[in-house]
Amino acid sequence: MLEEPNRLETVVHLEKAKLSYPAPDGEIDVLRGLDLDIRAGEIVAVMGPSGSGKSSLIALMGGLETATDGTVQVLGHDLTKATEAERTHLRRRDIGIVFQSYHLVPAMTALENAALPMLLSGVENATQEAARLLERVGLGHRLRHRPSALSGGEQQRVAIARAFTGRPRLVLADEPTGNLDQSTGRDVSKIMFDLVLEAGSAMVLVTHDPALAATCTRVVEINDGLIHTQMSDA
Repeated sequence: MLEEPNRLETVVHLEKAKLSYPAPDGEIDVLRGLDLDIRAGEIVAVMGPSGSGKSSLIALMGGLETATDGTVQVLGHDLTKATEAERTHLRRRDIGIVFQSYHLVPAMTALENAALPMLLSGVENATQEAARLLERVGLGHRLRHRPSALSGGEQQRVAIARAFTGRPRLVLADEPTGNLDQSTGRDVSKIMFDLVLEAGSAMVLVTHDPALAATCTRVVEINDGLIHTQMSDA
């Protein structure tokens, strides 16, 4: 039986989190003071127009960007004070990330791509676990194929398998179905949701698809670097 996640556990805590970039005419404020909590077991959709700060929010949560002000706590770690090495270690161990453009290594097979985070972390059974996950996402027959020999949907399934190696406590997905047709996108979304439930993870999902957002636990709408509304399915 799967272990039930502790739904009172706060996985992500943002308080007045800001992100700015330097520019010739002064700083550009991308995120302008966000307050947001994500709890274990939640699947939270993030919606908003292009350029509103959705991808930057994912980058903050994944330690890919560092807040210029405010608090960013992920899985008990203060990412505003963590070193790059500490953030990298946290991603490899406890955070899975799925990008719209797959981010697979062209020279590696599907199996090697899926196993890469575990191999970098020195996990002994990395290849076996990667093969299990690829089988789980329907690619058990494509283990030795490189990305160029895979369809877009198949490449995204490899990226999903890679994100779920090691049973991550937090999954971040940035428009994971954005490059896929509607039917393939539905299939990929179902795979992600099933794996999140099996792992007891929390997931933050950036999407433009209202139908996909409606299947999530909660919808957060962001515009001009600020959270404007939060809606729950409860």
